[in-house]
Amino acid sequence: MQSPEVFAGRARAGWSNLLARAAGAILLFELVSGLAITLGPFRPATEWGLLLHTVAGVVTIAPLAWYLVRHWQDYSDQALSDVLLLGYVGIGALAICLVSGLLVTWQALLGLKTSSWLRYIHLISTLLTVAATVPHIFIAWWRRRRAEASRGAAGWLGAGAVATVVGVGFVVALTLAYSGTKYRNTFPSDYSYAFGKDRPFAPSLAHTATNGAFDARSLAGSETCGASGCHSEIYNEWKTSAHRYAAMDPIFQGIQNVMAKQNGPESTRYCGGCHDPISLFSGTKNIFAENLTALQGYNEGISCLACHSIQKTDIQGNANYTMWQPAEYLWQWSPDHTLGAVTRNFLIRAWPSQHNRLSKRMYKKPEYCAACHKQFIDQEVNRVGWVQLQNQYDNWAASHWNHKGDARATVECRECHMPLTDSKDPAAGDSTDYNRTADDHKHRSHRFLAANNFVPALLHLDGADKQVELTTRWLQGHIEIPEIRNKWAEGPAVKIRIETPATVAPGQTVPVRVIMTSNKVGHDYPTGPLDMIQSWVELQVHDESGRVVFASGQRNERHFLEPGTFLFKAEPVDQYGNLIDRHNLWEMVGVRYRRSLFPGYSDTVEYKVMCPSGGPREPASKVDGGREFSVPLGHATGTLRIQATLHYRKIDQFLLNYTMGEKSGLTAPVVDIASATATVCVARNGTATSCQ
Repeated sequence: MQSPEVFAGRARAGWSNLLARAAGAILLFELVSGLAITLGPFRPATEWGLLLHTVAGVVTIAPLAWYLVRHWQDYSDQALSDVLLLGYVGIGALAICLVSGLLVTWQALLGLKTSSWLRYIHLISTLLTVAATVPHIFIAWWRRRRAEASRGAAGWLGAGAVATVVGVGFVVALTLAYSGTKYRNTFPSDYSYAFGKDRPFAPSLAHTATNGAFDARSLAGSETCGASGCHSEIYNEWKTSAHRYAAMDPIFQGIQNVMAKQNGPESTRYCGGCHDPISLFSGTKNIFAENLTALQGYNEGISCLACHSIQKTDIQGNANYTMWQPAEYLWQWSPDHTLGAVTRNFLIRAWPSQHNRLSKRMYKKPEYCAACHKQFIDQEVNRVGWVQLQNQYDNWAASHWNHKGDARATVECRECHMPLTDSKDPAAGDSTDYNRTADDHKHRSHRFLAANNFVPALLHLDGADKQVELTTRWLQGHIEIPEIRNKWAEGPAVKIRIETPATVAPGQTVPVRVIMTSNKVGHDYPTGPLDMIQSWVELQVHDESGRVVFASGQRNERHFLEPGTFLFKAEPVDQYGNLIDRHNLWEMVGVRYRRSLFPGYSDTVEYKVMCPSGGPREPASKVDGGREFSVPLGHATGTLRIQATLHYRKIDQFLLNYTMGEKSGLTAPVVDIASATATVCVARNGTATSCQ
């Protein structure tokens, strides 16, 4: 056993030397700043504390490690005691804390995300270090408190306190120098509260958590999500999606401007909750506002933050959701490849708790989509009364695709419109889904494939060609989704078939029935604003030489459908019975015609086709301009080939001409959803064998 003098010498060296005091100062500041990060609120000061915590930890790790080694060497030859045992535990926990801290720092600087288990190890090892070191120091001091060597303890503690105070002061100074973007969450001075100050965004049902304005910058900046290297895959998908161009769509802009002139600019807030939330919440959709659209975020429509900041939704529709304003990280909007951007990315990855508040959990339910994908107007808009408009949610909820409480049998919105795709994104994986795991290396596509194959190309968006191609394939039902293969239908989105007699005599009427069945559409087909969407049947009957003898559903040289075309469409009317054909829904009070396919249901259109007749075969040019054909005398007289095609286009030609001008030469591309053919034998004796 060593003499008390030896212990006293070591104690004097332990408490008083410069290395010991420096180590104590480092550990105390790191402890205080670390606990502030763990327990404190998300504030610029805490972020600065995290940066200083990291820098101080990395810079001082070498002298701290050297002190720990020296301290262990000083006492390693002693018999094991409670003090030594606590010291060994403290040194071991601190070593784990230092290593895990370095690894977290490495991941935050150079990786896409930090491992949650590493962050937990760093925290737990810190707490274990404190739990072992505090009694270790106290017991060592208490047992030798009367010895001369222990008198240096006060100086040791004082050095740590001074360093911590200096560090905190430095954090305060840095926070005062820069604390992020100063948002102006105020409405314009001339803002019109058309429906009262308690409903500043009416007639939209959207509202903010404060019921006040949000600075447009706080919901924009989607490019930073992609430029950071974190969500670049998701960002590139979103860039050509209908969510992205919801506000910059020239059709929307044109209709909104007319609405502002005819019904007052405040009424355009009705549209803003779903199409242009950034403008709505910043107060731009207001009287005297030149373009009703916030310049910041105009080209983002439903931006990343606008969608991911929604905290509560209601199935009433008309954008009935509550949005909170996400707190920004320091240098949130710094351009890519700058020091500010590097620091921002580091902060997000090292301290992701605030970023994780942009939760994806609530988006699993179709009720989230219902907030915008369900629409009505009432007297606040049309001055008359309530009218139901597009309603994808209730269609789906009442369909055979919805098996409430049974996720394995139900096909939900996200499973169709956001199918799983291979991913290296940090958001990949999801252990809360019934059919997924945390490491499945997939994320849900943010292309939101649906039906708009027109606007991406019109706006020349980056990647528009691919988006249009995928949208076309989606409409035709050619995109397979392995995730739901066992509960989704196969084949086209809408099936089509022809019923007709096998044989007909010349001069008889040929009954042709075209049956369309909604096969794999989760809601009405077509869906959306049916006053501007068109889906129609084109029927052509050819003789055996290929000449057309009957046609319906063709477009003329101006791209208008010919009269008598069978059409899935709605024809809303105003209070005077006039047709709503300019998407002027603010004047709508009802519908005089509406036709669409409910999921799993069929609809039929019937045609009466006159079978051509005639004498000996004549040149077709001499018989009704070639639209009829003559048959020779005898038994077999020929065949009729019937083809039916279901077409779709997003915008009818009249509305397109109205909003963009007929001289623009624009027409919406037409997609052939499905087609079917049939052959009818034309025989004088009326028997099918004569055509064999």
